[in-house]
Order: sequence, then C-alpha cells, then structure tokens
Amino acid sequence: MGVAMTMELLAPAGGPEPFRAALAAGADAIYCGVGNDFNARRGAHNFTYDAFEQACRAAHLAGTRVYVTINVVVRDDEMDRALALVRSAAIRGADAFIVQDWGLFEAIRRTWPELELHVSTQANVHDARGVRWCRERGAHRVTLSRELSLPEIAHIAKEGVELEVFGHGALCYCYSGVCLMSSMAGGRSANRGLCAQPCRLLYRLVDERGRDVAAPGRTRPLCPKDACTAADVAALMDAGVGSLKVEGRMKAPDYVWSVVGAYREQIDSVLAAGDAAVPELGATPVSPAVAHRLKRAFNRDFTDAYLRGSADDELMSYERSNNRGELAGEVLSSSGGQVQRRDGRGNLHKDPRQDKHSARCTVTIRVSEPIGAGDLLELRPVDDPDAFLTATAQVDAAPGDVIECRVARPMPKGCPVRVIRSAAAHAGSDAALALEVSRKRRVGVRVVAHLGEPFRVELACVDGPALADGSLLHASVEGFVVEAARTRPVTAEDLAEHVGRMGSTPFEPVSFEVELDEGCGMGFSAVHKVRAAACERLEHAILEPYAARARALAAAPKGASSAVAAATLTAAAVPAPAGNAAPTPAADVAPEVCVLAPTPEVAAAAVAAGATRVYAQVDDLDTLEGWPTGTIAILDEVCREPDHARLDARVVAGAPVAVGNVSELALAAERGAAPELRGCIPVHNEACLAALETAGAAGVWLSPELTLEEIAHLASCANVPVGLVVSGRPRVMTAEHCVLKVADACIHDCARCGLRARRLSLRDRDGRLLPVRTDLHARSRIYDAVPLDLTPQVGDLVAAGVMRLAVDATLLDEAEATAAVERLVHALAAVAAGRKPAARERHASSGHLFWGIG
Repeated sequence: MGVAMTMELLAPAGGPEPFRAALAAGADAIYCGVGNDFNARRGAHNFTYDAFEQACRAAHLAGTRVYVTINVVVRDDEMDRALALVRSAAIRGADAFIVQDWGLFEAIRRTWPELELHVSTQANVHDARGVRWCRERGAHRVTLSRELSLPEIAHIAKEGVELEVFGHGALCYCYSGVCLMSSMAGGRSANRGLCAQPCRLLYRLVDERGRDVAAPGRTRPLCPKDACTAADVAALMDAGVGSLKVEGRMKAPDYVWSVVGAYREQIDSVLAAGDAAVPELGATPVSPAVAHRLKRAFNRDFTDAYLRGSADDELMSYERSNNRGELAGEVLSSSGGQVQRRDGRGNLHKDPRQDKHSARCTVTIRVSEPIGAGDLLELRPVDDPDAFLTATAQVDAAPGDVIECRVARPMPKGCPVRVIRSAAAHAGSDAALALEVSRKRRVGVRVVAHLGEPFRVELACVDGPALADGSLLHASVEGFVVEAARTRPVTAEDLAEHVGRMGSTPFEPVSFEVELDEGCGMGFSAVHKVRAAACERLEHAILEPYAARARALAAAPKGASSAVAAATLTAAAVPAPAGNAAPTPAADVAPEVCVLAPTPEVAAAAVAAGATRVYAQVDDLDTLEGWPTGTIAILDEVCREPDHARLDARVVAGAPVAVGNVSELALAAERGAAPELRGCIPVHNEACLAALETAGAAGVWLSPELTLEEIAHLASCANVPVGLVVSGRPRVMTAEHCVLKVADACIHDCARCGLRARRLSLRDRDGRLLPVRTDLHARSRIYDAVPLDLTPQVGDLVAAGVMRLAVDATLLDEAEATAAVERLVHALAAVAAGRKPAARERHASSGHLFWGIG
C-alpha cells in the first residue's frame, strides 16, 4: 500500500528568531506562545502581541499556519486573562489554539465557535475513544501521547479527527499531563509550563537497605533518548497522521533551522516517491545530508521505540542527558601538553614534571564522518567520560582523513570524537535570519497583452491553503491599454523577465503563461506598476480572511467573564448522574473516610480502623481475592487500546468507578456508571468542573496541586461530591518504561519479576528516596519523597465542602494503613468536638495547600 496523504510539518518557535528560521526551513505550520503566562514553555522568549502579529503576517503570506499554545491548567482568577489572550491572538492572526484545560477549551468553544481548537498532548489522550470524546466536544485536532505505537495511531485515525504526533525531539519520561515530580519537589509544575526537568538528573535505584541495585554506568534511569522519525515518515503518512510535530520551543534558531529543514526534505522526498515509498517503520530512505543535519543538532541519541511498540532499554539514555551530537572519528594519538592523572578519589592532578609552557597539546584524529571547519568537537574518553574536552576543527575533512586539533591536555588513543555543534547549521541559520523575506510564496504568473485591451497580470498561488471552493488564492489586475509598437515590439520573454522581477515582495514566480499579440509596444515602467499592483492585491487576498475575522472579533467582543459563565451554565441545567450527592451536603452528613488499598488485607485493616469507602487498582482486584464488598475500582491514568480488555469490564451501570482519563470518563458515561474523576484529570477552575460534570462526572477527586483556597472555591461550585487525598505519598510519575530495567536484569515476565516484589526507591542527588512501583504491564509509578499529611486541615476542608477524605495506602502495610486511617478518623472526631486536630506528622508535608504552583 502506498502513501495515502500528505502531512503537515509543524515547527516550534520560542520567539521571533526561531520563528523566522522555521519559516525559512519550510514549515507548514508553526506553534508558539504569546506572553509568558499560559503556555507549557514559559521559559522560552515568547512573543509580544506586536511581534506575534508581524510573525503571523509573514507566515500567512508564505502559506504557513500559526498555532498558539495555551497548554496549561488555568486558575479561576486567570480565566479572564486567558480568554483575553485568545481573543487578542485571534485578532492578530492565530489559526488555531492548542489547549490542555477543559474549562478553557469549553469557554473558548462557546464564546468563539469559529476558532479552531487543538487538544494538547498535556490532556493525556491515547486511544480512539478518547479522541472521539474530544471530537464530540468540538476539537479540530488531537495531539496524541508520545508513547503510542504505529498500529494504535492507525486505529485512532479511523475516528476522522486530525491527528498530530511528536516526530522529533525530547521525550518526557512520564506520560504528559500526569507528571507532578517537578511540582511536588519545588513548585515548578509541568502543568503550568515550568517543569524543572528532574527526569534528566542523576538517580540511583536502591533496595530496602539502601544498597545500589542499578547496573554500572546507568546513572540516569529517567532520561529517555530523543525521538527521531525521519525513517518513519512514509509509515506515519500511511497511518493517517495529519501533522508531524518537532519539539523544541526552548531551542535556538540553528536547531530549528536544521531539524525542520531536514524533515522538510524528508517529507518532500516521500511525496515525490509516491507509491514507490514503502509505508513500513524505518523504511523511508534517509539521505546522508538529512542524517548529518539531525545528528548535529542537539540530541541525546535517537529512538523510535514507542512507534515500534517498545519501551525497553533502546528508549533510554542512561549514561548522559546532554548533547551527544554525531560520532565523527577517534583519537589516534596526543603529543605535548600537560598529562593529568587521577588519584584514588578520582580527582585530576597535573603531572609535576610538566611546566606551564606545555599547557596545550595536539591530538591527531582519524575522521569517520565529514567534519567542517568551525565545527565544535567533543573528545570524551569511554572509561572516564567526565574528563572530556572540546576543540574547534580548523579544516574541512572527509571520512578517512586525519586532522589535528589543539586541546588543553592529551586524550587517550581511541577516544571517541563527536561533532556537537555544526558550523554549517549556524551559517545556514544566520543566512536565513538575514533574509528580508524568510520564505517566498510560489506563484504562477499569467500575462495578457492584446492590442486595444487593458494589459493584465494574473497571479495564482501554486500551493498552500485553498479557498472554500477548493481553488487556489489568486489576484488579477488590469492597467494601461496595449498599443501597437512604435519601435521594437515587446516579446513574451521581455514580459516574463519584467513581470517576474518580484524583488522584495513575498512572492516567487515559478511558471509563466504569456498571451501576446504581435506588434505590441509598451513601457516597462508601466508593466512594473501593474505587476506591483497584482502583488499587492494577492497579498490582500491572502490576508483578508484574517482581517475579516479580526474586524468581527473587534466589533462584537464578548466579555471573558460571560464566557466562563456560559461554560458553567450547562452543568447546572443537566441533571446530575445517578449516584451523585446533593450539591451542598446536609449539616448532619459526615464526611466519608476513604482508603486506596493495595491488598485485601490492607483494605480490611483500614475498614476496621474506620474507613467507610475502599478503592483498589484494577490489577489488584483481578489478581487478589478477599476484597471488601463494594470496593471501587481505580482505572489507570493510561487507557490505550490494549488496556480496554482489562479496564472496561470494571465499568458497570450504576456503580461508582474512579477514572483517570477522558476515555474512561466517556465509557462510564455511556454505560451509565458513576465515574469519579481522579486527580490526574486536573480540575483547576469552575468552568472545567462544570464541563466535566456535564460530560458525566459523578464525583471529583481534586489535584494535589491546588491550594486550600482553590479547593474551597471548587468544592463550593460542585454539583457532585468532592474528594481529596489527605494522607500518603503522591504519585508523581507514570511511565510506559519500567524503571527497574536500570538494573539490567529484566526477565520479560512482570508477574515473576523478583525486583517488583521488593520495596525499591530512587535516591536523588540530595539523598531523598522516591519509592517506585511497577505493574504487570511494565509501567512505572514513582512516588514523592515526602509523604503528605493534611489531617490538621480536615476541619477547613470539610467546612469548604470536601466530603470524601482519603488515605492513599498504596505503599503502606496493614499496620501503617491502620495508623493512617485512625489518624484521619481522630482528626475528624476532634473537629466535630470543636477541638484542634493533632499537628502534622514529622517529616510530612502539606503539599501545595498553602503555597500554590507557579
């Protein structure tokens, strides 16, 4: 089967310069942030409104679309500003908005239904049912989770929703949208665009006694390689992917120019090959030029493991988290310079026999890949990687050549040499940024010159977005009346040359058609005026739809507050699903003491201690016997197509079930169950709460990222019971990769894995222990180093309307669970008696209850 469709190349831009680099490199669309408040790369040099308007104009003239990222959760006190940003960006030319927060999504859709909305990968959508749910709510496109395989993507594409996938760049270890590690460790939330990337740091996997379990050299167990799908382009097209996304809004212009340009060449070569292209993973030929451009841009080595359905060690960059560049040679010898030796503690010392005049040496390098003059080289010994050096190549070199470089000290024979910065990429990027017009729109030109009739120039775009009737954008201008020649008549070649001089305009002629009567004469200055008028008219034709939308938005602005109100009205009008509690609990209704139990024994102990509502993971319910009657199933944060067989059976009409994503919410609503939203579906504003209640939520467990004030507000607005985990260790990561693989002892049988049965943790560089657990499907869950204890605030929580309080006993044994539940019961009893609950447990945290996320 041949390639069935084209595919948009979507480029990142962290500011105006990377935007221009992406445009020059051939991006079909560019995504960027406006301002620094509401996008997932708040550390990028995001656009001001004026700069954004200029960028949109340049992009639209070139036939490129522009998407604005508003892919973070939004607080209630920010909703007005977020909606004002949407309106302002739409007026200035945004083609679409990439959104994570369901409240913001619903408010935009209701206020401006004409705007195009894309669901962010932060929304954690990874199956056809979830995509269908998004489509039913008005999504024009869904950005899928990075972890999906090609067959899963092809299956999802049958839903008829345009799909966007990440094709190149950094991979998160955790499923996007459910990562709290950066947030819980320091308040920099990935859900707010401030991730500190703790997954790239050093960790050691240790056992119950603190002994190291990791294999030697595997010091970064949470650090994946970068995605690269250059060899998979044909397969992705054939699977129905509508947009291939390059990650990198924090990257420099040279990175954007190199990577986007490489994928432009790759996609174009596949389209040119047509049915000759084989739609199989890894089957797309990658030219040496494309491979070099990709490898010499920042990378942690490359993988397409997820597309192949693998999350094994081939996915990971255990040894290092920085730029690897491209392996381009090895050291043959070193001469001169100071010799440095390591002492018993691993510290480097100069050889005392060397004097200061021999501080530099020459290394001889055998070249295995082309090296250019000005390339930055890294020399990193295999057996002592921290003792690396960098050097600048002084000459061009081809494979097989031997070159010399000056460095600070000798390097051992055989030391790998990598190109980690390409001089050609920087030169190309600099040249692109120097262009007056970053990319010109290709046009076909038709010139009509008949005696006695007006001279006419017609321009038509040969590619890019078409009009509603399917025709391409065009413009036609008539000028002077053509007369007979008084001297030399003009030729068709004359007209093609003079009309084709489009200079500083945004257009580039690629074809000419000239209708010319014999004997026509005309002044070329008059011809130039008609050509210039035709270019201006075509510019107007391209930009007028955006201008018309801007006029409409400016003439009839809707208040942001009214948008939020509109988004919340529906929930009040729709009857609550079966099993819901009344919006406001009666004064004599006691809060429920809940427990998340890992085993029937822990559940029984918790019930004996006073728990009245028990929850358990589906896998535990399926594999262990003796659960208390009425135990509620907890569905996973992840629900991919292969997960349906084990998860869907737990969704039963009329019965409560805890759901972890919108796919499971959709199924529960369809079957008439009573779905309780887990905290991994973030609800941070009233509009989001209303939208999800309308979608069928029968209860809401609030996120640990909320403050007490935010919890109180949401609880007061809810038409369904609101819950909060008040004790236990928050889950901070869920990953498709099994973190235990860092031990290099995988037996590929999770049920029999001895490591899984042990209490293992990741020890960070500060000595803190983050417990880890893996399930029967090799997925990892990592828990915070500090336990949560909100029991001193249960009085405030209950007064605010939080009527389900939970102990997360996932990591506890029977005695520990009993103590935790009793502590909560005693705290509630103290509040009921007018007393103050016990103080917070030593070494426990109040989470974000008093200090919110950024």
